This record gives sequence, C-alpha cells and structure tokens, in this order.
Amino acid sequence: MVSEVAFSSHPPLPPDWEVPTPPTDLIFDDGEPLESNRHRIAMNVLIRSAQQALISRPDSFVGGNMFVYYSRQQVMNRDFRGPDFLAVLGVEPNRERQGWVIWEESGRYPDVIIELLSPSTAAIDRGAKKDLYERTFRTPDYFVFDPFNPDSLAGWRLDLTHGYQPLTPNDRGWLWCETLELWLGTWEGAIDREPISGSCVWLRFYTPQGDLVLLPEEQAQQQAEQEKQRAERLAAKLRELGVDPSDL
Repeated sequence: MVSEVAFSSHPPLPPDWEVPTPPTDLIFDDGEPLESNRHRIAMNVLIRSAQQALISRPDSFVGGNMFVYYSRQQVMNRDFRGPDFLAVLGVEPNRERQGWVIWEESGRYPDVIIELLSPSTAAIDRGAKKDLYERTFRTPDYFVFDPFNPDSLAGWRLDLTHGYQPLTPNDRGWLWCETLELWLGTWEGAIDREPISGSCVWLRFYTPQGDLVLLPEEQAQQQAEQEKQRAERLAAKLRELGVDPSDL
C-alpha cells in the first residue's frame, strides 16, 4: 500500500483529472501457428483433460494459446505473452474470454501455467517467461515440456520468499501440481492419429491415486469396453445354464 508520505511529494491533481481507463484495442490473435501439429494436440489434450478433472469446479477456467494482458505498458509495447496452457481457480464461471485480461478478472493471474517447449521457444520459456510468471504473475505452479523429448518435463512451485523452487519427481517421473491437486506425467500412445504410425509420449494429468485423467472419448471407449465385457460374462453364464443368448 502506498504511504501518505509518498502522496505528499506530488502536486495536487487537477479537479477534472480521471483515472486512466484500461486499453481496449487488445489483440487476441497474432496469426502465429503453433510449432507443430503435435504441439497443437498436446495443448488440447492438457486443456480438455484438465476440464474433465475440474468438472466439479464451475468456478475454474482452463485455456491455452491465448494472450494474458496485465499492464498498459505491455499493451503499448505489443509485448504479447500467450501461455500454451493456463488454469485459474475461483473465478467467474461461464464468461466468454478471447484472452485473459487481468483488469477484467479482478486482478487474478493464472494459477497454473504449462509451456510446450520447442527449439525456437525453449530459451524464452525457461528464461524470460519463467521470470515473468515468477515475479509479475506470481503463478504458483509452472511446468515445461517438449512434446518431442520425453525426458524434458520440469516444474517449479512458487515460494513467496525465495521464488520458484524446482519440483522433485516421484518414482514414476511425475510432478505434483499442488494447485490442481493432480500429477503431471508422461503417457505413451497415439492421439488424433498423431503420430501417423506407432506411438509417442504425451504430457497428461493423473489423479492423486495415479489414475490417468481420461479425455471424453477415452471415457466413452472405456465405458463401451466395460459394457461389452459385462455382456460377454452374461452370455457365458446363460450358456452354462443351457440357454442360447441369441434366443433372448
């Protein structure tokens, strides 16, 4: 809080002075595509699975590849900062948002940020962006991962006194996201036909118990498989009783 002494060193404001209004000419799309198709899918997987995990939290917002606006100077300098993944808890639900505009969100900054590394962004994501998220955003949980490097997962938890402190992985190599109360870890497979053949490693969310947070289509597939197994068990039981299931 600014002290009264600080105010006394400035000349009185003119009677018609008004508080500067926030800028309104904001840009929400710079036209730059994501680094690769795998980066795009990786971002969507994180967003959609986090939405599933937070389905009981209507006061949460999850997004990605969207600008965060936090100061007038930033807007004037066209200093765009667009995290690949961000999550915020305890905010107004059901609002349409083209970006995350701090002065429209009661001063709330992202609680969790994940950046997907690439050769052209890795230095910035580990350097300038990390510093920004630590010192200005004060984002509690920050993670980075290269979709083309399975061993690249790293994360930090904010200590209000000492800044970002590196997280220690568990025996599976996962990192704990305290804000979301979820693990972040790798998972091998194919998603949305990526890669074209075989499988690759994706960054996924896991429950505190270690279960994979499923995407909606994975949940539907799992339920269909469970129904099929139940039907097969019932058919086998009927045959044991001398009943042909096809006659039912």
